Amino acid sequence: MQIGIIAGIGALPLIVARDAKARGYRVVTAAIENLAPADMEGASDEARRINAGKLGELIGFFKKNRVEEIILAGKVPKSLLYKSKITPDLRAVKVLLSLKDKSDDSILNAITRELEGEGMRILDTAAFSPHLLTPEGVLTEDPPSRDEWKDIEFGWNIAREIGRLDIGQTVVVKDRAVMAVEAIEGTDEAIRRGGKWAGDGAVVVKVSKPQQDMRLDVPVIGLDTIGAMLDAGARVLAVEAQRSIILQREKVAAEASDAGISVVGYRGEA
Repeated sequence: MQIGIIAGIGALPLIVARDAKARGYRVVTAAIENLAPADMEGASDEARRINAGKLGELIGFFKKNRVEEIILAGKVPKSLLYKSKITPDLRAVKVLLSLKDKSDDSILNAITRELEGEGMRILDTAAFSPHLLTPEGVLTEDPPSRDEWKDIEFGWNIAREIGRLDIGQTVVVKDRAVMAVEAIEGTDEAIRRGGKWAGDGAVVVKVSKPQQDMRLDVPVIGLDTIGAMLDAGARVLAVEAQRSIILQREKVAAEASDAGISVVGYRGEA
């Protein structure tokens, strides 16, 4: 048994690789250059660093290793398209030219179709790591206040709508007003931007899209998210229960509690 991993930014690819190996799988990793963790090679049975634009090379690598199932783990920022850090090969150019737009869903679905067309199946991101899924309830020492719950409810509906429109997954709110909406910059920078307007006490809500494919771009939080909350002076982080991932959950809960931050797994009603 073997599994292919397309590894982007963060600890998620490492965790997925180790969980797959613990289940007896041989791990074959396409580690995206300048993004994937430095120790992906050590966590894999076979690994190659591949430029984010070399889709043909990536597919060829998996085919050479007879990979039939793949997990996408770790973010590959869309901003790379606009910073000239991607050198697309002919296959990637063909995919980009076929897109109706450059939304996250359009790009990821097009890449998925290319992989599936080569006989490869994409698995849910947490297929080997269900322990990463966010549980429901308050995960830190202090729960949100009554007013903060109101902000969670307010932000939830807005975050779901920007998700439906495939703009982003995160909003920052305070006193039932929107301080920031995530776009191409990503969650952590959106939190910091929101904090500039909100001052102390903002509420951050991160959700999956209503049309969320649990194989692609599942919402993830971790210690970096808590760091951004601290930079912004934000007080509450609400993430969608069972449809998002928390990396290093115990450390996240401990650091958040020490900082007086509430972290909540939320399902849409307080």
